Parts: sequence; C-alpha cells; structure tokens
Amino acid sequence: MDYSSFLKAAARVKPSARQAEFLKNPFYAFVHFSPNTYTGREWGLGNEDPAIFNPTELDCDQWVEAIKSAGMTGMILTAKHHDGFCLWQSRYTEHCMKNSPYKNGRGDVVREAAEACRRGGIRFGFYLSPWDRNSRYYGTDAYNDYYKNQLTELLTGYGDIFCVWFDNACGEGPNGKKQVYDFDGYIELIRKYQPNACIFNDYGPDTRWIGNESGTARYEEWMVVPHELCFRAEKQTDGPLTEGSLNGIYNTWGDLGSQELIRYSRGLAFCPSEVDMSIRPGWFYHPEEEPHSLERLMRTYMTSVGGSALFNLNIPPMPSGRFDPRDVQRLKEFGDALKEAFGQELSVPHTVAREDVSETQCVFRIDFAEETAVNYIALREDISQGQRVERFVIESDGSRLTDGTTVGNLRICPLKGAKTRQLKLWIVAARDHVPSLDIRLY
Repeated sequence: MDYSSFLKAAARVKPSARQAEFLKNPFYAFVHFSPNTYTGREWGLGNEDPAIFNPTELDCDQWVEAIKSAGMTGMILTAKHHDGFCLWQSRYTEHCMKNSPYKNGRGDVVREAAEACRRGGIRFGFYLSPWDRNSRYYGTDAYNDYYKNQLTELLTGYGDIFCVWFDNACGEGPNGKKQVYDFDGYIELIRKYQPNACIFNDYGPDTRWIGNESGTARYEEWMVVPHELCFRAEKQTDGPLTEGSLNGIYNTWGDLGSQELIRYSRGLAFCPSEVDMSIRPGWFYHPEEEPHSLERLMRTYMTSVGGSALFNLNIPPMPSGRFDPRDVQRLKEFGDALKEAFGQELSVPHTVAREDVSETQCVFRIDFAEETAVNYIALREDISQGQRVERFVIESDGSRLTDGTTVGNLRICPLKGAKTRQLKLWIVAARDHVPSLDIRLY
C-alpha cells in the first residue's frame, strides 16, 4: 500500500450507527452512589453492612433536574461499585437493596433513577463494576456467570439503556487470585439485549478512556486510533504501512492518532475518547469537599466536548439521597455559562465561500456585512463519513488568530472577541478530500 492510499483508508474509518447517534449528545452525567457514601471511602472493602445504605430522602427527580440545568442529556448510575453492593433487587446476592432499610428492603435505586430519567427526558445508563470485593465467586470461573446474570438483570429490567460503562478494575478475590474477565461474553449480552447502547471501556468497543480522571484532554484528539489500543472495536483497515510495533500503546500516550503513529498500526478502529471527572475532588460524596470552580468546568468542557471528545461529569449524592445544594448551584451556573457562550449564534449577516486549493487543502472565507466581534468559531466534520482534517489555521486581516490540528465531531476555537470583517479558515492538511464543514459563529 502506498502512502496516499494508506491515508485515504484512514480517512474512511467510520463510526457505527450507535456511535454516530451517541456523538450527537456528548455531555452526560455520572452518579456515584454506594455504601462509600456513608463510610467516606472511595473504594469500599466489600464487607460493609447493607443496613448503612439508607437514602431517606432519595430524590432522583432532583438529580435529573440538576443534570439538565447544566445541559447534560444523560445519566450513568453506579449500579454496583467495587464493594459489590447492588443498588437494585438482585436475585444473585444478598449484598443489595434487599437488606437495606430503605423502603423496608424493597427499594430499587436503579429503577427510581431510570424512571426519573424518562420523566425528565434524558437517557439512562449504568456502571457495573467488574471487580466485586464481596462476591465469594470472585477469582473463579463461576464469577463470570455471576456477573453476566447481574448484567442481564440490568439490561432487561430497566428499559432502554444508552450506555453500559465498565472499567478494568481488578483485584484479588478471596482465593488470592485475580479474576479473568469474559469481556467478549459481556459485550455479547449487551448487543443482544440493548443493541443501541454504547459500551465504554479502556479498550472499546464503542468509547474509550481519555487516560486520566482530572478532566484533561489532549491537544490533538483522534477518533480514529490503532486497533492495538482499542482491540475490542471493529478493525476497519489493514496495515502496517511501515514495519514496526505498537506493543504497549495505552490511553495515557500523548499521541494516539497522528500519521507518525498510525503508520505502524496493523489496523485502525473508530473509538472516540471520554473525559471523565467529578464535580468535586472525590468520586463519592464527602461533606468537606467543595465543587470545582465554574472556570475549571468551562475549561474542561472546551477541551473535551469542544475538542472532539465526550464529557462524563460525576455528581455524587449526599447520604440523604439528594444532590448537595452547592453542586446544584454550580451545575446551574455551568449551564447558564454554556447558554451564554453557545446558546445563540451570531446574528450579523455573513456569507461563507469555499475555495479548493488542492485535493487536501482549501480555504473557507467568512465575510461579514459589518465589523463584527467573534468570541468562538465551532467547526464540525460530517463524522459519519470519517475524520479527515489534520491541521487548520484561522486568520483575520492577514493575522493568525488561532490554529489547531483535528476537527472531528466538534472543535470549538476561542477567538476572544476578535473584531473583523473577514475570517479565513485555512485547511492546511487533510487525509483525503477536504470535507464539507459545519461552521458556526458565536
């Protein structure tokens, strides 16, 4: 394969229908709630008494209202964290709501959350930790059957699921052995019962971890990455172009999709990254903690959603079962700030003209009827046709305002109120024909 053919093949790596639909709403919530909420731990031990879990004022409608106020369109609930406590009436363990005093042992937090999401018009998903520090089966072949039984309960009992989230957390079981997870079997069940649900895992198949939990995204975020990284995703090309190896590639690498890297890949996959962070320092509720500043949340949004990634923001309920008023206020402030920045496009009349320079370069000229202050320019490729743009520059009156590399699903470029009568968006390099771009000004 020659270099041109290699790049064209990379440009045509496309999302599945479920991925394309998922990318339309890239901002959603995590809700970490478990016995940790009552013990003050981040990772439970698995021996906690279920009687401590008693959210006497549980209000999942309040959760949904707060989530929506920030502009988020979905919720992922920790149905089971590493302590193994199940927030539903599982038939396969006593370490669950059956032995919580909430509603005299008849409570089901998963159901209440799912129903609140549907009343509020947002999507519902769940996290089912593969690591279970309570199960006597953990570390044996029988554990995979146990996990699949619980997974099936959640997939079949709570309506449509938009996301199933699991990490690779793995510790030693009672027998001193670590569990070998049957991820292929887990994925098969999800595809069977919830075919439209996207699956998050470090290695795909549908979305992947950004590589940290601090809300930090890469400067250059590719959705098209080596199959060596996302080996659970569909491999869509052959390779490598250049002999070599990507053994050891991991989510923490600074470069996951440049030409310099992918030339060594034995095949490429489409698997966008997710930035996951908590609104507070901890993932579970700790009363002494304060929510992060509005500035930090906005910065994370700009580099995640605005950098062609997904943003999964955690809000931990208090022991009462409600969100802390401080978090509710910060979410409202966040949503208001996003509306102020992106709620309405510029109303000043303008035209957009395209001039092709070569097969892989072009210039978009944006002319205004009068001198106009522009705060942001938002760019989108038609990601259903693949990711192509590799480098761009935005100029005004011959001066560079900003530049970047990837565009992908969405690239938001701050222009800081630059006043101009004409902007030039110069696509310096693309992997194939320069795609049509959705260009919006704020």
